Amino acid sequence: MNDERPQFTIGQCATLACLLEVNAPKVGNVHRAADFDDATLNDFAASAVAVGPILQQASQLPLGEIVLRCVEATRQVAATNTNLGTILLLTPLAAVPRDMTLDEGIPQVLDALTSDDADKVYRAIRLAQPGGLGNAEEMDVHSAPPESLLDAMRASASRDAVAGEYGNAFALTLQRVAPGLVAAQAQEISLPNAIVFMQLQLLAEFGDSLIARKCGENLNEQCRARAQRVLKAGSPHEENYHKALADFDFWLRSDGRQRNPGTTADLIAAGLFVCLRDGLIGPPFG
Repeated sequence: MNDERPQFTIGQCATLACLLEVNAPKVGNVHRAADFDDATLNDFAASAVAVGPILQQASQLPLGEIVLRCVEATRQVAATNTNLGTILLLTPLAAVPRDMTLDEGIPQVLDALTSDDADKVYRAIRLAQPGGLGNAEEMDVHSAPPESLLDAMRASASRDAVAGEYGNAFALTLQRVAPGLVAAQAQEISLPNAIVFMQLQLLAEFGDSLIARKCGENLNEQCRARAQRVLKAGSPHEENYHKALADFDFWLRSDGRQRNPGTTADLIAAGLFVCLRDGLIGPPFG
């Protein structure tokens, strides 16, 4: 941890991670210059403020209780789902005691999950009403909750990247997203542009599981190919990169919010939380 940077509380890290993520001009998402018809920047900002104090308690209360309280608090300030995936990712991270590394603590948090956690998380998901949920052959969220939340997440990992993080001890967040954000800043890329750059890298490799569920795997492959095209156009310091980025953004927004890469945004919020918690990034954030 960098002792020269301010040490934010866990709740502050959560709120700030959400705010930094949503304000960055990511393609296809809500940001400071782009709203959706049913979800605006202010909705996401209010949601970030609502969940911070609850996530501050994550190391003292059961995971399922924290997730459910966060979703309930969000529903008080936003009419649509603004942050379910982010809540599901931030809660285990926030539950790790501050004097323990995340690599050490995350497996312990996940191994301690109970059937009551599964019940409350399933209730939270139904309350949030996320888009593209559909029905699954096993561990369906519309059915009775399973005994093991971890088993349910593993069963959903192939169709949802957030669930996949539970199954792999948050390897993508800890080993790819957070280090990637730090590496981009080391290349003198501003944090907002580093966030967009990380979004592109994730989309180029994986597409987005929300797009895949809502629009099908064929369109998700088109998303991957277009993200790869932007990265091949140049670096974030070059004009050709930004022209290709604008074209990609236009394509993603050309079908309402169906092509919203929302799961990738959740992963970036989690990576930002890790960076803030461990002092890997700090102000100024411009």
